[in-house]
Amino acid sequence: MLTGFALVAAGVALLYYGAGLLVVGASRLAAGFGVAPAVVGLTVVAFGTSLPELVVSVTAAVRGNPDIALGNIVGSNIANVGLILGLGASLRAMTVEFTLLKREAPMGLGAVALVVLLSADGVIGRGDAAVLLAAFCGFLYWSVMGERQAPEGVQEAYGRAAAAGRRKVRDGLCAACGLVGVLLGGHWLVEGGVAVAAGLGVPAVIIGLTVVAVGTSLPELAASLVAMTRGESDIGVGNVLGSNLFNLLGILGVAALVHPIEIPDTFFRFQYPVLAVFTLALLPIMRTGLGISRAEGALLLGAYTAYVAALFLLPGVG
Repeated sequence: MLTGFALVAAGVALLYYGAGLLVVGASRLAAGFGVAPAVVGLTVVAFGTSLPELVVSVTAAVRGNPDIALGNIVGSNIANVGLILGLGASLRAMTVEFTLLKREAPMGLGAVALVVLLSADGVIGRGDAAVLLAAFCGFLYWSVMGERQAPEGVQEAYGRAAAAGRRKVRDGLCAACGLVGVLLGGHWLVEGGVAVAAGLGVPAVIIGLTVVAVGTSLPELAASLVAMTRGESDIGVGNVLGSNLFNLLGILGVAALVHPIEIPDTFFRFQYPVLAVFTLALLPIMRTGLGISRAEGALLLGAYTAYVAALFLLPGVG
């Protein structure tokens, strides 16, 4: 079990730093081409920070641990809203671009509804995976086509930054090194998580919903906090909303395509309703002044703490 803990710690570290390198390299490349910041957050940054979930979920599915694969995806989405947005807004109130509220937040609710609907027969099979991936492609197309270019002033600023030394080769190498770190870290995290669950006698799904989910959400936490401290709340919030859509549509779709995923009964009784509540909570919260206040952030953080406590203390929910 000690080896399992060591693998979890090493895997989380590699995921964190690897995703950071990947996000920096990919974001600079995209910015150099004048892509709008909101689109960078919703696509490039969201993909980079969701890559740990992809690697971990697919690895778990291939290795015959669907509980960890599904728990990682659902748990990461809950952590993204409750832990990351909650912690970020608790430290500093966040403003939200209207297009994020109008477009991506309702799409997040639609993604939750689609996953629940496809899970109704107790399994997400390869046909369901194809539906999820088709919806994911539609989301990418809509997001990019809806805001393909940054305003002229933003493009000029990015152009100056690129000319000042953000060379494509360097940024490409940065992204490549990050990708290697994420792949290796994901492998170690799954191996360690399975070992820890076996050693503690804790159901694998709870490990997936908590330890693995928070571990793979660390890149989102880092990216969002850095964006918010720089006054770029749109990228921080867009990263979370985009990552959640990536997780439910793209990552779950890929994982189920590789290996069909059986849905435990507890997900219908507890996990899916909690996921829906956290996703739905963003709509009224964001409508209050088109932002998330510090009090609302504290409320989200408190709700996430209560959710994690329930997983370990209440019988029949994990």
